[in-house]
Amino acid sequence: MKLKIAVLPGDGIGPEIMKQGLEVTKAICEKFGHELSYEYGICGAQAIDQVGNPYPEETHRLCMESNAVLFGAVGDPKFDNNPSAKVRPEQGLLAMRKRLGLYANIRPITTFESLIHKSPLKDELVRGADFMCIRELTGGLYFGRPQGRSEDGTVAYDTCVYSREEIERILKVGFEFAMKRRKKLTVVDKANILATSRLWREIAKGMEKEYPEVEVEYMFVDNAAMRMIQWPNYFDVIVTENMFGDILTDEASVITGSMGLLPSASIGTYTSVFEPIHGSWPQAAGKNIANPLATILSAAMMFDYAFNLKEEATLIQEAVDASMSQNIRTSDIQVEGEKGYSTSEVGEWITAYIKNH
Repeated sequence: MKLKIAVLPGDGIGPEIMKQGLEVTKAICEKFGHELSYEYGICGAQAIDQVGNPYPEETHRLCMESNAVLFGAVGDPKFDNNPSAKVRPEQGLLAMRKRLGLYANIRPITTFESLIHKSPLKDELVRGADFMCIRELTGGLYFGRPQGRSEDGTVAYDTCVYSREEIERILKVGFEFAMKRRKKLTVVDKANILATSRLWREIAKGMEKEYPEVEVEYMFVDNAAMRMIQWPNYFDVIVTENMFGDILTDEASVITGSMGLLPSASIGTYTSVFEPIHGSWPQAAGKNIANPLATILSAAMMFDYAFNLKEEATLIQEAVDASMSQNIRTSDIQVEGEKGYSTSEVGEWITAYIKNH
């Protein structure tokens, strides 16, 4: 099979973790006889510095011409600490989502038995947690217009907008994932306050009859945030709007003990993007200490969701599980008393495992 991917390392630790994700991808393609072609593109702070645009036209063209996109991270303190900056790295991420039609962000939340001790929750609460967060990605407050500030600068405003079409397509993703899993779907909203949430709930209730096997419940976002900490095993598939999903998925990510372990997929109209959920961690850039597992697992999601190559995805997941069980880990998740491995050492071990199994 011919696989063409765009590689966007981005900022901070992005290039280091992406190198390992790409090496794993190449090893899988070689093992299973796939023909891989890839091309690098710039985005984020790096792209602002080079061309003044966090998502340049050349990068967009590359993404549109590729079957999938492997993405690192964007962000740089020089922009975070400058509230008057007109252009920011994160604007490139939003532009990429909008222009590629990346409407569904999929984040699996699973626990590693060997990492439960790192979770901020008690072992008995987090053990066995396994649920999926599906976040709408191109609507809501982040994209609604009008948006801005008054002329005198004393008032700022954002607008939350959702159309029936946007809601229906993301709910369909939620229902279909629920059908593939334990057939339970939690629709998270704020329907007691927000008109957009009431439309979400109305549409979801209308779609229930199309999926009679799925048990559907409706939960306000504040209750969902609390329930996620009290009883993470409660959930199977969660579907929600953009801002609520942004907050809940970051909350869910730390349940497992480390943000550095969780991948994500952003499914789109034109192509799909696969990326770790953590940030660019600029303080660690160039130090070869960042955990590459989330990027490597994002490559596994790419083989599964973009190319429907489940055997290939399973082997990557097996290799990551093996590295964890044998304590081949970066220092941030290493067992006390064991040696911490570098980014490249972890990636090379996983690549070797794939080649030998």
